[in-house]
Amino acid sequence: MFVRRLSLHTTDDKRMTAPLFSVLIDTFNYGKYIEEAVRSVLEQDFPAEQVEVLVVDDGSTDDTAARLEKFVGRIQYFYKPNGGQASAFNFGLERAQGQFIALLDADDAWVPNKLRRVHEAFLQQPDAGMAYHRVYLWTDEDRLSTRAHFIPVSGRVTDTRLSLLCYPMMGTSTLTFRRAAMQDLLPVPEVLRTQADAYLTALIIFLCPVIGVDEYLAKYRIHGTNFYSTGASKPTAAQLKIRMAMRTALVAEIREWLRKHGFDTESENVRDYLAQFRKAQEADAFEVHTPGRWEYFSYLIEYPQLYRELMGARQLAYNYLRAFAGLLLGYDHVKLFDGLYHRLKRPSAETWASTSGETRKASAKEFRP
Repeated sequence: MFVRRLSLHTTDDKRMTAPLFSVLIDTFNYGKYIEEAVRSVLEQDFPAEQVEVLVVDDGSTDDTAARLEKFVGRIQYFYKPNGGQASAFNFGLERAQGQFIALLDADDAWVPNKLRRVHEAFLQQPDAGMAYHRVYLWTDEDRLSTRAHFIPVSGRVTDTRLSLLCYPMMGTSTLTFRRAAMQDLLPVPEVLRTQADAYLTALIIFLCPVIGVDEYLAKYRIHGTNFYSTGASKPTAAQLKIRMAMRTALVAEIREWLRKHGFDTESENVRDYLAQFRKAQEADAFEVHTPGRWEYFSYLIEYPQLYRELMGARQLAYNYLRAFAGLLLGYDHVKLFDGLYHRLKRPSAETWASTSGETRKASAKEFRP
């Protein structure tokens, strides 16, 4: 495979010792965002000599390389043929030298204390293999929202069904791995042109404890072309079909890894954990092809059954009523039931009673660009 490495650093300035953190930024045609991402790493309140920055350009055809020339000597920039997210991850991970691998998407950014807080979390829990944290939703108008789903599940997630169902599986820019802990997950299957981050975060919990840092340490940019959070606009049919295809591949690879490593995918806990991917897949499919009433009812009725431990009595009642409303009104008109409910009771920020409530939990499990 041909790889072009631009001279944004030289071999003469290599450190005598390995850095503590390797920051891996994957990018493809995000030239207009890449500078801000890189600056957010270089401006961390963490010793610069303990951080290396690797930018893996997955075949961009825009001005990414030109925009990064201003960072000569401060980053390592690699250009490779387009292969997708998993390919870019594998390429960067083969070259990373740090004890910790921190991932960042090129259209996102970190807040200045990200690395310091994550490092402190790892020091407090030396057996943890991954840390993740909250993320701001960030618009092109430079507005920040704190409405993103997050439950800080820490420890051995696989010990209980409740932990597995609460575990939020956050996106690329929130993830930092202990290098030694992720070796059994590598290389990431390169069929995953997207959702490579989901593969890592979905499986790391079967290997070691994790840390949920309950702080906003990154900004996830909403710009209308994200595959998983497009702001006010709905994803296009083309976007939905791509992410459904990638999710199908993702689940197949997750199941194969679990099988090879001796985990029973039909045990109740693992089965219900994987069911969340299926629910997300069904929700996307309904956006492409309207389901029949019985199909939609079957989909809705499973939510209070699957997430019963996470719901209070009122939430359980609401979700069962909503399922029967779906059977009576159909997919396109269940919003009438939601509207009535909202008029009768003002929903709280944490309630499941939202117009798209049945998709929030499942889609939040795969919250990435």
